[in-house]
Amino acid sequence: MDALVLAAKGITQHIAPTDLTTRGGLDVVALLILVGWLYRRRPSAPAMPLVLVALNVGLFAAMSTISAGKFPAGVGFGLFGILSLVRLRSAAFTLRDVAYTFVALVIALCTGLPHRDSWLVIAVDAVVLVAVLLVDDSGAYQPPTRTVKLTLDRVYDDPSLIAQDVAFRFGQAPLSVEVDEVDYVRETTRVSARYPALPDEPAPAGDGEPREQVTAR
Repeated sequence: MDALVLAAKGITQHIAPTDLTTRGGLDVVALLILVGWLYRRRPSAPAMPLVLVALNVGLFAAMSTISAGKFPAGVGFGLFGILSLVRLRSAAFTLRDVAYTFVALVIALCTGLPHRDSWLVIAVDAVVLVAVLLVDDSGAYQPPTRTVKLTLDRVYDDPSLIAQDVAFRFGQAPLSVEVDEVDYVRETTRVSARYPALPDEPAPAGDGEPREQVTAR
């Protein structure tokens, strides 16, 4: 009965099980290479593989559904409107995470379109994955750091003295110091000092850097 209903709607004639299986297999293989190998070469947020897989599989399913039958244009825009409700906050991830998210979406788009030659889909996926492999150098990985925000009770004539003062107050020289704000009325200086993350420090959420608000006087 269900097959008759689908046939009446003109859907089954647009679905080729072999084509769908092939495209799905290519998407899974590309996703395993992207997430299982390329992305895991460097430490990252534990939840990001789930995010990449969910977005890729969800977009692949949406593309296959939209192109499977004689759907009005409004249905396609409605489906993408629903997907747009799940927004990625770029501030919550690193730039590397955003780049991998974009690649996962591109792979889903390439493999989700039906009636495309398999060699073309394989070639596009291979070009994208090879580009990620060449550009994302795992040897350039830097150990995690934490950022400590401080409000210093003076204004510095020489910016080079700020790092020395922070090191004196904390007893450890920071990796870098950035001036966030200089208040000449209150005679205070707000800075962000970056220190190596502690070995037993929990994995940071958000931008990958736990932050502390400290007022040094």
